[in-house]
Amino acid sequence: MTPFDTQRREICRIGRSLFERGLVHASAGNISVRLPDAQGFLITPTDAVLGFLEPDQLAHAPADSNAQDATPTGPRASKTLELHRAIYAAESLAQCVIHTHSTHLVALTLAGVWRTDAILPPLTPYFVMKVGRVPLVPYHRPGDPALAPAVTALIESARAVGAPIRAVMLERLGPNVWHESPAAAMAALEELEETARLWLLSGRQAAPLSSAQTDELRSAFGVRW
Repeated sequence: MTPFDTQRREICRIGRSLFERGLVHASAGNISVRLPDAQGFLITPTDAVLGFLEPDQLAHAPADSNAQDATPTGPRASKTLELHRAIYAAESLAQCVIHTHSTHLVALTLAGVWRTDAILPPLTPYFVMKVGRVPLVPYHRPGDPALAPAVTALIESARAVGAPIRAVMLERLGPNVWHESPAAAMAALEELEETARLWLLSGRQAAPLSSAQTDELRSAFGVRW
């Protein structure tokens, strides 16, 4: 048994599920899971194929990049390590972060998003309930250190207006989604990708839910939109 064996197996399970259903491809994407008792997080290694992960292939990263020994142990961590650190620091409820290069979401940024503060309109009740508003992060190269503070600022500004977010969309790269468990993060990612597919299939012309309809969802289910 390796340290944090349950979390290691869960990352591998999520990666395999995403890969087998075509939600990730090649070595694109990464997954991390926060560990209990401020022990940092596990994260997939750089250039890993998520469908073929093994539990002992994951890197263990301290939560604090300024800690005396902040270097991850194990295989070389994903180049987006600092972005994962920033999300966990900014959102205490985040227990898992998933990044993919999801086809329809990346295509949406090429065709043009709905708005920069919300890449997709509130098309379906489950998109509003399970995902919520997703802002666009302007293009940065993969692993750019400027990504972490940019995403932190979006998380903090959304919280300040009482509408916390659980995902951002990196222009031309793909979504970063976080949630209270790996399974919930994967479900939110799937809902986000499916809504992008619906929006593109409609020619970006489908009418969104009305203000009254989104208000009803907010009142009935406490959604974040």
